[in-house]
Amino acid sequence: MTNRKQNISKLLKTLVQLLVTALTLYLVLTKIDTARLLEIIRRANPWYLFLALLFFNISKIINALRLNRFFRDIGIELSTLYNLKLYYLGMFYNLFLPGGIGGDGYKIYILQKNHGIKMLNVFHAVFWDRVCGIIALAVLSLILLIPSSFAQKLPELVPYAWAAMALIYPASFLLNRLFYRQFLPSFAVTAWESMLIQITQVISAFFILKAIAPTHHAIDHLAIFLISSIATVLPITVGGAGAREVTFYYLLGYLSLDTSTGVALSLIFFVISAISALPGILGRTRHEKSVLLPENTGG
Repeated sequence: MTNRKQNISKLLKTLVQLLVTALTLYLVLTKIDTARLLEIIRRANPWYLFLALLFFNISKIINALRLNRFFRDIGIELSTLYNLKLYYLGMFYNLFLPGGIGGDGYKIYILQKNHGIKMLNVFHAVFWDRVCGIIALAVLSLILLIPSSFAQKLPELVPYAWAAMALIYPASFLLNRLFYRQFLPSFAVTAWESMLIQITQVISAFFILKAIAPTHHAIDHLAIFLISSIATVLPITVGGAGAREVTFYYLLGYLSLDTSTGVALSLIFFVISAISALPGILGRTRHEKSVLLPENTGG
């Protein structure tokens, strides 16, 4: 009976995510010129898109390295290759199996099962990894918002942006010291890695923008890209699709800029995310044994 309830819960979660994704995409696509949107995507420069794909995957590799540091802090020793396979498998689960076990849940289960570490400790490592990403995302968003058109429209908020930017990392260090002391030795290096992850994702978005349009108002588009990334943190849509497009549509509209370019950037970024996640299926098929069993038995 318990398994049946869990399966029903997963199914409902999946249906809700698919529904919210469909509704948000429908909302955006009915408000813009879809013919122009398709033309923008069709004319995209493939070489710039390749660079966008490359930098996106660089960001994911750095992210996997950061997470592995947190694993070592709680006594889990994984080789770089094994950890990378597990990370990409998690990406695959997050994007292609919405509402199910999820990538983070899968990693927590496998590591707890294979290494005898308390599940709560593995959860803390994965959770703190996410928090570090959000912290860097917030700081970089503020860095790009200050020189953007948003600052010109809302100059009274600029001092608050500077103050927030100055306080975020001291506050995160205090949070680390009070609640996650096990990760304190890694604070400095993972803070830099977190920022590098977001910077490489911004570079990826910049190359997409370069592929589809002249880079006028590039700062505005990249600032909105980071804000839209914050909007995708909550798992209410499939892989962030829909949430990111809605953010681009309304914020570009607020700045009186072309919304089609922003939506095209967002959709292409989702496709790049999906393409990048596909190798994760190798960990579920060809290499399933090496991923599911402890590393010293075939990882």
